[in-house]
Amino acid sequence: MPDGWEDRWRAFHHGVVVGRFWVGPPWEEAPAGAEAIVIDPGRAFGTGAHPTTRLSLELLQELEPASLLDVGCGSGVLSIAAARLGFEYVTAIDLDDAAIEATLANARVNGVELSAYRADALADELPETELAVANIALDVVERLLPRLGASRAVTSGYLDRDGPRVEGWHRSARRERDGWAADLLERT
Repeated sequence: MPDGWEDRWRAFHHGVVVGRFWVGPPWEEAPAGAEAIVIDPGRAFGTGAHPTTRLSLELLQELEPASLLDVGCGSGVLSIAAARLGFEYVTAIDLDDAAIEATLANARVNGVELSAYRADALADELPETELAVANIALDVVERLLPRLGASRAVTSGYLDRDGPRVEGWHRSARRERDGWAADLLERT
């Protein structure tokens, strides 16, 4: 193996500004005027730079704080941002133990409190919250929505030509970027 291969991935992980936040790695500095959310993904999925995460974060910043469930939390970007925005009772779940580990570690680094645990959102009991965020595959979003107790959901993880079609839910807002989309859905 060539020297430095273990750290070469860092050259591709750069911070991004999304609204009031800069989401980036611990080896970069946030620009002046942006509130830093430092994310070290470790072995978990998600650095905050993907369009679906950025779109979800844009929608999240437009909502009044409430209780929140982050389904498929990855490295914890959306959970941490929600806590910073004043959302209370932030709960993050994921199927991957590495994601839970990364979310809890990133929450500590960012000085926010949240709950994170391993759960299967399509099989396990879900906590009651007012809002859910799910930046995951479209088919999972469509199977998840009927299981949620939330009255609103920010969903993403799918292309801009797609969108959840689930009885009892309607789209009230949409963001698109680089061929991807995120939606704010509300119960009908």
